[in-house]
This record gives sequence, C-alpha cells and structure tokens, in this order.
Amino acid sequence: MKTIIHENMKGLLFKNGRFQKLLGAGKYRTWGGKVIETVALDAPLESAYCSLEVLLADPVIAAKTVTVEVGEQQLALHYADGLFCHALTAGKYAFWREGKNHEFRIVDVSRPEADPDLPVHLFSKLPGALYTKVEVAPHQKAMLFVDCKPVRLLDAGVYHFWNNDVSVEVKKADVRLCSMTVSGQELLTKDKVTLRITFVCSFRVTDPEKALTLVDDYVSQLYVAVQLALREYVGSYRLDEILENKEEISRYVLEKLAAKREELFVEITEAGVKDIILPGEIREIMNTVLAAEKRAQANVITRREEVASTRSLLNTAKMMEENPTLYRLKELEYLERICENVGNLQINGSGDLLTQLTALFRSGAT
Repeated sequence: MKTIIHENMKGLLFKNGRFQKLLGAGKYRTWGGKVIETVALDAPLESAYCSLEVLLADPVIAAKTVTVEVGEQQLALHYADGLFCHALTAGKYAFWREGKNHEFRIVDVSRPEADPDLPVHLFSKLPGALYTKVEVAPHQKAMLFVDCKPVRLLDAGVYHFWNNDVSVEVKKADVRLCSMTVSGQELLTKDKVTLRITFVCSFRVTDPEKALTLVDDYVSQLYVAVQLALREYVGSYRLDEILENKEEISRYVLEKLAAKREELFVEITEAGVKDIILPGEIREIMNTVLAAEKRAQANVITRREEVASTRSLLNTAKMMEENPTLYRLKELEYLERICENVGNLQINGSGDLLTQLTALFRSGAT
C-alpha cells in the first residue's frame, strides 16, 4: 500500500497494531501488517491506534512536541507565536514544535465569574458552551445569584460566567422612571354597574438589591396592588359619584400604593385614570339625559333673554312717554334709517322737508 506524507504532516508507523516510529514527509509503501497513520502538524497530537502516552514514550516524538496537562475545573488557553489557537479542557495534550513557540495560560474555572484580567475579545473566540455572557445596560442594576444565593449587585457592563457545576442566575431591574398601564379592568360599582377602567402610573425602583432579592417579581406585585386598589374604590361608590369625582380615584390609589413602598421597594411618582368606558346601554341613557339637560339649559337662557328684551322695551317706552324730547329724537332716528334705505324720495306740498317727512311717518304709523 502506498502512502504519501506531505510537508505539513507527520506519519505514525504501526506494525500489527504496535507503534514503531515517526515518519517525516515522503512516499512510503507498507506491507506485512504495517499501517501508516498521518497526523497534521497544526493540530494536537493524537492517534486512533494508541494512546498519547505511548507516543510520548518515543524519544523522537517527545523531543519534537510540547505537552500541557489541564486539570479538573481548569481551562488552558493555547497561544502559538503569540496568537490564540485553542481553549483546552481537562486532559493531556501534545503539540508539534516545528519552529513555533507554544504558550499556555491556565485559567481556574471553579469560580463561576471569569477573571476580569482576561481580555474581553477572547471570549468571542471561545466555544459558546464554555461560558455565559451577561450584559447590564446603563439604566439597569442586576443581582447575581450563585447556587440560589445572592452574591452582589452588578453595575452596568458586560460579564462572563463559566459554565461549570455551579448554577448562576442574574436578575435585572430597570432603575429609570418607568410607566405601567393597567388596562381594561372590568369593575363593579356599588349600584351594580360594570365599568372598564384603564389606569396608568409612573414608578421608580428605590432599592434594586432588595427589590430583586426579597420580592418575587416586583412589577407583577405592583400591578396586582393597583388592581386591588381600583376594585376596592369602585366597589364603594355609585356610578354617578365615580364620574363626578374621577380625580379621587387617583388620590385613593396613590395612598394605597404609598403603603406598599416599604414592601416592594418602589416609589409611585404619579398615577391617574386614563379611560372609563361605560356599557353600551348605560352610555345611551347618559347621552339622553345629557341632551335633555342641555335643552333645558338652552330654554332657560332663551326665556331669560326674552324677559330682558321685553323689560328693556318697557323701560324705553316709559322714558319716551315721560320725555317728549326723547320721543322726538327717536322719531328722527327712524327717519334717518328710512332715508338710508330709500334711493329717491319725492314730496309735494307746503312746508319744509323735515316737517313733511315727519307728517308722512306719522300718517304711515297710523
């Protein structure tokens, strides 16, 4: 059997299953139970026919390779000529020298959090199964739990944790001013009318560490607290009272949530009713009542204006009756209006124009 070994390879010669020697580049023929296994120079030394210990027992192979042993709870970072090549888990490895300078950095992975001295860019070259990446945004705080025990609060940044036998969990809290909408809550009033209320509130986490360790999902707890406060208030008042004092709902809920501040470690800064939706039949009735009220108000205003106008006319008539000069001025005023609306006017007879117009006006009035 003919075998060709290239320059970037080595050959391992076996006879009847036993290792014989190391072969360099060239062309070889085998017979009589001999087998040549080729191995790459840029890969760790290993054979499908024997263990690494058997190969390293050969003085030639031992002189041409460099070995490293990685223990349990360890990771070896392999560098060749200063460039990262591999991440080696527990075991023994051998690499061909062949003019390369091999360096190994042993990393302890028994602790869950990666050493901060490790370059961050190195993790992008490691297999994803070796570690877990956690990102904490600038507006967040995160609580680190190791084996279900709280350890410390994490500030904004990027963290890496080794995937070992220790369980790691990170819970995050948004420390900005946040808003919550409790929408579509169907609530029953004291007079058995169903309302659908949408309520909004703004809150801020005051103690992220306690909120993440002592409260099971503080956001959900706050949501439930708003629901219960709304249900308690609406169930205590009639529909008319609720609609007349909508601002009271906000004040009531704020007071209730203020008592929860020490329990949930959040501060409610603002709260209010966004929408109140009535059932269809109730809405139609209220629209009818509102239209009737507006019509009644319009009638009252109309009657008030008519009375005021009549009273004004009566006062004018009394003044004209008591004062002939005023009566005469009123006649002249009407004559002026007539003249403004008449294009041509011909009057025949004796007397001046004003006297004739006055007489004409009086005769027309009778």
